[in-house]
Amino acid sequence: MVDVILGLQWGDEGKGKVVDYFAPSYDIVARFQGGPNAGHTLYIDGKKVVLHQIPSGIFHQGTQNIIGGGVVLDPVIFKKECATVESFGIDVRKNLFVSHRTNLILPTHRALDKASELYKGEGKIGSTLKGIGPAYMDKTGRNALRVGDLLNKNFTSQYIKLRLKHQKLLDNFNFTEDISSWEDDFFEALEYLRSFQIVNGEYFINNKISEGKKVLAEGAQAAMLDIDFGTYPYVTSSNTISAGVCTGLGVAPQKIKQVLGVTKSYCTRVGSGPFPTELEDNTGEELRKLGNEFGATTGRPRRCGWIDLVALKYACMINGVTDIVMTKADVLDSFDELKICTSYTIDNKETQEVPLQMERSPITPNYKIFKGWNTDTSSIKEANELPQNMKDYIAYLNAYLGTNVKYVSNGPGRDQLIIL
Repeated sequence: MVDVILGLQWGDEGKGKVVDYFAPSYDIVARFQGGPNAGHTLYIDGKKVVLHQIPSGIFHQGTQNIIGGGVVLDPVIFKKECATVESFGIDVRKNLFVSHRTNLILPTHRALDKASELYKGEGKIGSTLKGIGPAYMDKTGRNALRVGDLLNKNFTSQYIKLRLKHQKLLDNFNFTEDISSWEDDFFEALEYLRSFQIVNGEYFINNKISEGKKVLAEGAQAAMLDIDFGTYPYVTSSNTISAGVCTGLGVAPQKIKQVLGVTKSYCTRVGSGPFPTELEDNTGEELRKLGNEFGATTGRPRRCGWIDLVALKYACMINGVTDIVMTKADVLDSFDELKICTSYTIDNKETQEVPLQMERSPITPNYKIFKGWNTDTSSIKEANELPQNMKDYIAYLNAYLGTNVKYVSNGPGRDQLIIL
């Protein structure tokens, strides 16, 4: 049996905390897509920890963790991340496995990412410059190097062949930056990666399922950044939706049981791309300040706005969401008035559907207005203690989405999660 936790907006919904909360109930936590452009923020013993590639179950000693074949892995960032985890007294090699099908991010992938963004100028998509897109391009182009290739004696010749191909592309971009130091770090990190348990990921997962073990699949980025169904082309390079669990881990669709979708009580986005409910005013700035909305991976200020139910219902539909976690509910505590986007007006027509391209025509969001609750909710532990106006807010979401908010997060701590 496989349950899934994934984001329903443009990322940064607080998935890391949610996975960390549920991880003790599972035998295995698995990352099924994405790369170091993801940043899952946890608070361990009161200290902030941001995981980029390692599954968020790593801090639970009784839980095994696997990086699946759908992930693109940067060995240098992986090594640094492991050192952070080990600083908390965790034996990272004991419960962390890496699928042999996991694709490697090379230094030249990062260079290509940077060169491509520079070439696009004002048309750039807001890449994190981690080499994600070029790595996935090599995967679909059937040129990629995978973690399992590290076990082959001809790995170096494979690497040189791919590097030469990349160099020709970099020459076309007139990219002249010296990346030799990147390569030194890369090969050093490869030796470190070889010391981990590299497994046949698809057999590993399916054998565990056959034994009756519970698997939690942890998504990176979010539904609206899906390569096929997101706000293309301002998306990531992998399938972030629940279907990506099947291709990223090698499990059959009928193995998936629960899909837990995570959304903020409002909306944020990092980088370029359409954002219908964005607030470029004092209210948006207040949301950013109260929510500490700065990218966990990039540090970039997040764009902020009201919750968008058109996009959220779409995300629930394509993911088959069974329950919702609403995070950062406490950020709305001090607002007198709240707005919920219930439809778009595009070319003078009202719609509740997400268009093919949000930038093709201007979108005017249509709002329903709610009274704020003006109450500090951060210390509330039980659902019956929530202010009535918050209950009304949640009840409207449930009715509109046809999927219930089952959990409310009212702070970053592990204990700040209310079951409704």
